[in-house]
Amino acid sequence: MKKRVLPYIRLARPEDWVKNLFVLLPIFFAGHLTHVSYWGKGGMAFLAFCLAAGGIYCINDIRDARADRRHPHKRLRPVAARSVTPRNAAILAATMAVAAVAMASLLPECSRYGFLICLGIYLLLNIAYTLLLKRVVLLDVTVIAVGFVLRVIGGGVATGIWVSQWIVMMTFLLALFLALGKRRDDALLFERTGKCVRPSIERYSVRFLNYAIPLTAAITVVCYIMYTMSPDVIGRMGTPYLYITSLFVLGGILRYMQIVLVKGRGGNPVANLYRDRILQCCIAGWVLSFVVIIYLL
Repeated sequence: MKKRVLPYIRLARPEDWVKNLFVLLPIFFAGHLTHVSYWGKGGMAFLAFCLAAGGIYCINDIRDARADRRHPHKRLRPVAARSVTPRNAAILAATMAVAAVAMASLLPECSRYGFLICLGIYLLLNIAYTLLLKRVVLLDVTVIAVGFVLRVIGGGVATGIWVSQWIVMMTFLLALFLALGKRRDDALLFERTGKCVRPSIERYSVRFLNYAIPLTAAITVVCYIMYTMSPDVIGRMGTPYLYITSLFVLGGILRYMQIVLVKGRGGNPVANLYRDRILQCCIAGWVLSFVVIIYLL
């Protein structure tokens, strides 16, 4: 029984659901971590996006099964490895999408419809990405970044917290940075072996990405520093010391650039997060310093 169920669990990629923690960023940046009332609505929004993302992964694996079989790691995905049939994967995708909408429907009426719109746009955009947009160079990484922005906006709508332009821009830039790192991994594989594992990868090059990744990283860090020193943010948070957290942001960005550009391991940001201790320390330091500055100083 376990052997039959495990491929379906792997198909939904629960290890990648950590990306949906972006839904909770409005609670974090608004300084409402101690307000229990926000966590119930935020938790439902998080689960809805996890289910929606799981359904999208199923569709993606059906669509990319042939290309995944040529990839050294993706060939182990359930549909590519033929441990799950495309038909059963499609059934699971539809089930998870319906479950996501059902979860979103549990939100209070004042936020339910706005969140459903965000969730619907996320689903439609990612289906379009899977079927067509991933073939268009630069548009593919832009769509990925917009997906993260929709998570943040959805979390804000679900909890009734206003999402500032700073959070939107930082989310977009960080997601774009990570997506470009993934493309570099595929571009390296293409240049070394001639294997085209992604439709748009022939239009990228390692040289271009070696410039694009540091540029995006630099803009991301500058945007974050400007956020921490914004008079509006200082007034809302009640402290001028948020700029201290920039040290951990800069450290995390530089470490990830090292992983991508030096070690050539940008293909799976989630795996890098799980196994790299320096990256984990930077993230933990950022969260802890933010909490101390907002709640204890």
